Amino acid sequence: MSVAVLLIAHGSRRNAANHDLVLLADEIRRIGRYAIIEVSYLELTEPTIDQGGRSCVAAGATEVLMMPYFLSAGVHVVEDLQKHRRQLTEEFPNTQFQLCPPLGLHPLMAEIVLARLEEGQQAAVE
Repeated sequence: MSVAVLLIAHGSRRNAANHDLVLLADEIRRIGRYAIIEVSYLELTEPTIDQGGRSCVAAGATEVLMMPYFLSAGVHVVEDLQKHRRQLTEEFPNTQFQLCPPLGLHPLMAEIVLARLEEGQQAAVE
């Protein structure tokens, strides 16, 4: 079974904001746990979620882990991303599409927030 990761962000009109997801994908590739890693965006830019899913399948994925780069399970995650998951499953019935939990309340999130708070304090002093 070939497992792919489809990173999904909201999408922005600012290219720099969208590029963060590309950098994250590069870092995950560097770690080497998954052979296929694609980025996609819910709206405002491309590749779209459907385009990203198709790229995963074209690269040989039989399972696609759809990873929402979102902080909480709001409407986009609960409804919109599930809709895309269902559409991709219908288009590619031999491929399993699994929507993963958003970043949300993962135990490491507190550490990330504390690190960013420290960065903010340091910037205020400088």
